[in-house]
Amino acid sequence: MTPQVLVVEDEADLVELLRYNLEAEDFSVATAEDAEEAMLRIAENTPDIILLDWMLPGTSGIEICRRIRARTDTARIPIIMLTARGEEEERVRGLATGADDYVVKPFSLPELMARINALLRRSNPQLIAAILKAGDIELDRTTHRVRRSGKEVHLGPTEYRLLEYLMGNPGRVYSREQLLDGVWGTDVYVDERTVDVHVGRLRKAINRGRAKDPIRTVRGAGYAFDEKFVAN
Repeated sequence: MTPQVLVVEDEADLVELLRYNLEAEDFSVATAEDAEEAMLRIAENTPDIILLDWMLPGTSGIEICRRIRARTDTARIPIIMLTARGEEEERVRGLATGADDYVVKPFSLPELMARINALLRRSNPQLIAAILKAGDIELDRTTHRVRRSGKEVHLGPTEYRLLEYLMGNPGRVYSREQLLDGVWGTDVYVDERTVDVHVGRLRKAINRGRAKDPIRTVRGAGYAFDEKFVAN
């Protein structure tokens, strides 16, 4: 599963620099220039981590951070504040508002990447783990192989990415649109019902015999990897 980063920054050159380096490290990147666009991006597809500039036109990064923390569905998203304000008082203010980390411009890109990965390891270790395990299913991101009860499961590339995406955040319900964006990509047009076809193929491949189905269908909402299955 590709970690998704939202960059909220109004400096175009810095946005492109961050996008280039994040994508080179296999992150999926969305961007926003102001508060309104940022909240829209979050509503469309909840990111795994947010890089948030303090000084934005109109509403400040501090206020955006408050809004994100005030909502139950976004309160736990890791936030790294990017700012030219390096004084201790300002750092304390940013952290007190709810930011998880604070990076002063100009910053070192390797250091920023290390901070991003450190936050993701704490908030969602499944995102960067080499092997995902849930119940009797094991997915190896290095070899792109899937096993169930020790036996190899043969999946097509789309079914593999779909399983990885769902296993990366057990219990989270993804709409068809979110799965299309996360698995197929935002630059490809695919009908939403295509998701149902590939979920069906995935279920057929991994649910042999009397094996329990780990994929939960949420009527009117989408699909989720069942948390109860993970606990077994």
